[in-house]
Amino acid sequence: MDTIERILREVPELAEPHSVTPLGGGITNRNYRVESKGGAFVLRVAGEDTALLGIDRDREHACARAAAAVGVGAEVIAYLPHHAALVTRFVEGRVLSVKDAAASDVLARAVRSLRTYHRGPAVPGEFSAFRTIRDYHRLAVERRVPMSADVPRALAELAAIERALGPPEALRPCHNDLLPSNLIDDGTGVRIIDWEYAAMGDPFFDLGNFAENHLLSPAQEEELLRLYFGTARLPDRGRLAMMRRVSALREATWGFAQTGISKLDFDFLAYAEQHLRRFRP
Repeated sequence: MDTIERILREVPELAEPHSVTPLGGGITNRNYRVESKGGAFVLRVAGEDTALLGIDRDREHACARAAAAVGVGAEVIAYLPHHAALVTRFVEGRVLSVKDAAASDVLARAVRSLRTYHRGPAVPGEFSAFRTIRDYHRLAVERRVPMSADVPRALAELAAIERALGPPEALRPCHNDLLPSNLIDDGTGVRIIDWEYAAMGDPFFDLGNFAENHLLSPAQEEELLRLYFGTARLPDRGRLAMMRRVSALREATWGFAQTGISKLDFDFLAYAEQHLRRFRP
């Protein structure tokens, strides 16, 4: 807690805290809710070796500020790179679950926020799910992580998907990690938090990532596309289906990489194998 206390003293809004409460859900960082005379805030302190996962904290800060500027993210209060810490205002609302996206009104609010960010000004860095998957796999091999015998076949299929998709029409600001826990609904809008993997990328990866992480049905996938584009064209449905599989493999290789680097008490290997099964057609 010494580091936390030093951070609190450096941020005027947190200098006289009433309470500091750990928040659950963080795997690549530690999160705290800080209550002070200025309101409620979230303090995020980066975990060790997260740069190996492609996380750039300066870029995360820039993308979080961009999200706040277009109204879909939490207000950024302070960034302390010497502590690898970010302070944002606490977002009131309900953290989404997988089942929540089945509600049309929630899905509509989530898509509106996502589309708003995609249409916003450019942000630093570039994200390629294909390159990220290969980097994670290479890291897992270097760390001698035991991986399923299906992994080489999955990587070959990934290469085929990459060829079939071709390059994106345009790179846009993307979140790239749309887990339910990163979406907060207040009934009128959905705020998106945790911009660790955000950068310029393919909006279709965000759509596929959302669909995969929320286990959307085929009918819900079509609704997702209609909400985003106004129609669910057959080529877009095919691209979404392929990006959904890419998202599953990204999660799998992320789990394998984390098995080799993380010291947290979490079964990353089981997580990886679970998502590898979801990649299989």
